Amino acid sequence: MQQQVAVITLGIGDLARARRFYREGFGWTPVYEGEDILFYQMNGFVLGLWAKDALAQDMRRPVAGDGSTAPFALAHNVATQAEVAPLIARLVEAGGELLRPADAPHHGGMRGYVADPDGHAWEIAWNPAWPIDAEGRVTFAL
Repeated sequence: MQQQVAVITLGIGDLARARRFYREGFGWTPVYEGEDILFYQMNGFVLGLWAKDALAQDMRRPVAGDGSTAPFALAHNVATQAEVAPLIARLVEAGGELLRPADAPHHGGMRGYVADPDGHAWEIAWNPAWPIDAEGRVTFAL
């Protein structure tokens, strides 16, 4: 079986609020906008933002009443260290919640965390050992 991810779908509470965060924060434009879903063409996969109740119904999995989730983070890598903090600031300005300001972890690079308006954590990172090609694909290289 191929090692690949085709689509990542996040359950969201408010489509307009999510659209603003991803448009004004990341600068992304959806390739499809439906009544309760947005799709973004990414570098080799599709990111879907779907109304959480509709997603839960589609999966036949109830929405947790307490909003709890297992810890996870999506990551957006940037080409330079200097891009990390300004992107985090722009995401917060677009409606995100600062989880961790940009700092240098012990293993190198630069990173910080922002939650989108529905609480999905995004790591904004620069890692000098992980090159990004012209299409935005990150290569794991140690």
